[in-house]
Amino acid sequence: MSAPDLEPSAPHGAHGRPLSRGQKWAEYKNSPYFPATVVLFIVAAAAGLFAGSYTYAMANPTPHRIPTAVVSQPETARGREFVAAMDKALGASLVIHVFATPAQARASLEAQEVFAIVRSNNRGVALDVAGASGAAVAQLLAESAVKVGSEFGVPVAVTDVKPLQKGDPRGLALFYISLAAVIVGFVGAMQLNVHARDLIPLERIAFTIGYAALGGFAITAVVDWWLGAVDLPFFESWLILSFTMFTSGMVFTMFNTLMGRWAVIPTWGLMVILGNPSSGGAVSWPLLPSLLGYIGRWLPPGASVNAQHAAVYYQGHQRIFPFLVLAAWALVSCTVFWVWRHRHPGGRDHMPQHAVTAT
Repeated sequence: MSAPDLEPSAPHGAHGRPLSRGQKWAEYKNSPYFPATVVLFIVAAAAGLFAGSYTYAMANPTPHRIPTAVVSQPETARGREFVAAMDKALGASLVIHVFATPAQARASLEAQEVFAIVRSNNRGVALDVAGASGAAVAQLLAESAVKVGSEFGVPVAVTDVKPLQKGDPRGLALFYISLAAVIVGFVGAMQLNVHARDLIPLERIAFTIGYAALGGFAITAVVDWWLGAVDLPFFESWLILSFTMFTSGMVFTMFNTLMGRWAVIPTWGLMVILGNPSSGGAVSWPLLPSLLGYIGRWLPPGASVNAQHAAVYYQGHQRIFPFLVLAAWALVSCTVFWVWRHRHPGGRDHMPQHAVTAT
């Protein structure tokens, strides 16, 4: 064989031309490197947003609107001056509700319409706070009242009429169990999508109900029976946690139907980055930025926290609104999933194999 025969032949034709930019992009987009790169940037952005949302909401709690009851009978000039000075000390954040009697004011506090009650007489001022509605709010009100009373030379008696339980001195346990229900709720739906992909819509909803019921029971049993951290009204707390887990799971299923494999992005953003910091669990809503304090009540994490607070500390005064919020999110999510179920990446063909072959 001669030397020229050993030389590689020169490239020719379409196979020899270098790839164009469009062809390179198409090749890259169809490779595993494209989704991996997208995930890389999504995780980095999610980390920053996660830290930023919690820091923004919780790092520097500032009073914005604190509903406060003032008993008008008996009303004294010293009492009016005290409330005005206290409002000024708190940056004009007190929203005053006037009640004729202490009983009416206490009923408003039990209904979670106000966070404190101010009563004045010739001997001084009495301030009733509700630690269960927010430990940070109660502490802020108590410190401000004592400071103003010292400046005015007015004796101030502070009483926590709704104290937190001994196993939960900062009032964070209810936030943590709600957080667990939210996160495990949509993680459970993600795991069904990975490991039980062939479930048809009704089966997927049924298994979501199943793990939500068991998960709610597990959280309640561990926190109450095993750790004894909080004395929970067992069945009511179990119901709230299971409802939260189901709603969270169906929210992910809805986004999975609409967005496919990227469903975790809106789910994480809605439930964790926005929902949990604004829930009022770690920092009560009067100390949150005003918009977050308002939005949080309309999202599943906030609804779950509010329902748990009422169940544990305001028994007999449970409100329907948190359950309506959870029900609305669950209903919308189930409806979207059902209507567009053909777009969901899961499911299976129910036709028997022999029938398919015959067809």
